[in-house]
Amino acid sequence: MFWKELKFFIIFFVIGFFLFLIAQTVNAQSSVDFYIERDFDALGRTKIEAVFVKNSSNLYFYIEKNWWESQLQIKQNEILKSLDQLSIEFQNKIYPTLTSIFGYERNPGIDSDSKITILFHPVKGAEVGYLRTADGYEKIQITSSNEREMFYISTELLGDPKLKTAVAHEFLHLITFNQKNINFGVEDDVWLNEARADFSATILGYNDKGETEILKSRIRDFAESPSDSITEWRGLKYDYASVSLFIHYLTDHYGIKILADSLKSKYTGIESINFALEKNGYKERFADIFTDWTIATVLNDCSIGKKYCYLNNNLKDIKIYPNVNFLPVSGSASLSVIHSTKNWAGNWQKFIGGNGDLTLEFYSYNEPKFVVPYILESKEGKYSVNWLNFNNSTKGDVEIANFGDKYKSLIIIPSLQAKISDFNGSDIAYPFNYSVNVGPNSDTHNQYLIQQLLEQIESLKKQIAELQNNISGGLTISCSSINNNLYLGIKNNNEVKCLQNFLKSQGSSIYPEGLITGNFGVLTYRAVIRFQEKYASEILFPLGLNKGTGYVGLSTRNKINQILSS
Repeated sequence: MFWKELKFFIIFFVIGFFLFLIAQTVNAQSSVDFYIERDFDALGRTKIEAVFVKNSSNLYFYIEKNWWESQLQIKQNEILKSLDQLSIEFQNKIYPTLTSIFGYERNPGIDSDSKITILFHPVKGAEVGYLRTADGYEKIQITSSNEREMFYISTELLGDPKLKTAVAHEFLHLITFNQKNINFGVEDDVWLNEARADFSATILGYNDKGETEILKSRIRDFAESPSDSITEWRGLKYDYASVSLFIHYLTDHYGIKILADSLKSKYTGIESINFALEKNGYKERFADIFTDWTIATVLNDCSIGKKYCYLNNNLKDIKIYPNVNFLPVSGSASLSVIHSTKNWAGNWQKFIGGNGDLTLEFYSYNEPKFVVPYILESKEGKYSVNWLNFNNSTKGDVEIANFGDKYKSLIIIPSLQAKISDFNGSDIAYPFNYSVNVGPNSDTHNQYLIQQLLEQIESLKKQIAELQNNISGGLTISCSSINNNLYLGIKNNNEVKCLQNFLKSQGSSIYPEGLITGNFGVLTYRAVIRFQEKYASEILFPLGLNKGTGYVGLSTRNKINQILSS
């Protein structure tokens, strides 16, 4: 009897196991219709059919049916193998690490299932994935809901090392949906939502290993457009770049709990960051940290101040190059420039040259909430950080004695810090103006006048000699060296003629117009820039510049005279 019962059990078990395998095979080949986002789909569709290809302990994998069936068997096998690896990575690293910091996704989800669905389909452009918050609601609320805890990844990433980074990014969006939208009934600002998700790669160590190069690409993009607002979100690569570097700085100095606590609160955006800072005992607020970040981005040196640097080893070499304003090194000079900026965007303006007392005045037209730190670099290469004094709500100024003698550069970093919420799409740009006046101070004024007269006398002597040469029939301009600094605006000057003659001799790629007028106009200015950039390693780089200035100073004259004497 026992044997019969055992035999019956074995047969029943075998049949049951066989039926289970059949069921699994059927499930693995079954297809499901999913709603997707038209704006992300490569073909602009709103609904697709997808094949269930794999599951793991906490994931379901679906792939668009047409795409999957168009792949060769060997390619399908490679994809399934990569999904095996992703499943292990998600279970052992991504899920436990991110949930331990930020909390959990809704589990079980709206479908009463603890597993998360990942749907792969062709995605347009450079997008790698997205989340539809609509899926977190019942169809009776949103008819296009898939009623699952799920997100979407581009088929381009199947088999790519960046796949795990994209999955971690979108999974953090899923956590955010639960922690903000479900728990508090609020939706976080897009810029902060994306910042947290982007930072997941650093949390998981993917940027340290150099496997995905996500942070490297952010650094490159930031170098292209460092003045992109961190709060304005248009979905561009520059948006990710600026907010990524800011969040790295924030967590460097204030810890990951600021990001976590800002998420686990009823507040959103800037207000949530301020809440988290106060909760963790910091006196600084978002505006203070943003300003310090703009300073650190141009200095990146902890010896100048502990807040004026990145602590992450991957960011230790970051330094942006400010826009350079060149002041004549002799005589008096004035400069007035109008720019515009958006809220929470860095702007870096550097002033070099000049000789004497420098006065800088800053004006904002419609928005009074500008903050303007400035950095002075001494002749010895030491930096000091200060802030502009605002006499009223829209005007600030600073006076610096002996600029050019005691200090060799000034950097101002104006930023507009007025808006703290309602960051939806493109933001408004507000104008600001700065003017600089520099000239001899009272102690050296007489000496300056004497020197100016001597230079005029010397110039007259050269003009007389030139006239004598022309009278005798010699009309060709030539010179063996250029001994004075030359700059835009000089007129009827023989050394400018020498300069133009020299630039013309360098070929049409330098001075295509080839005009010899003695007037230092725009065409000559552009030709000088081309010459400086051609010999940048000798003229610009030693001065910390990477673009030509159009100003013929000592280093430019030295190179010209070297060529003339050869």
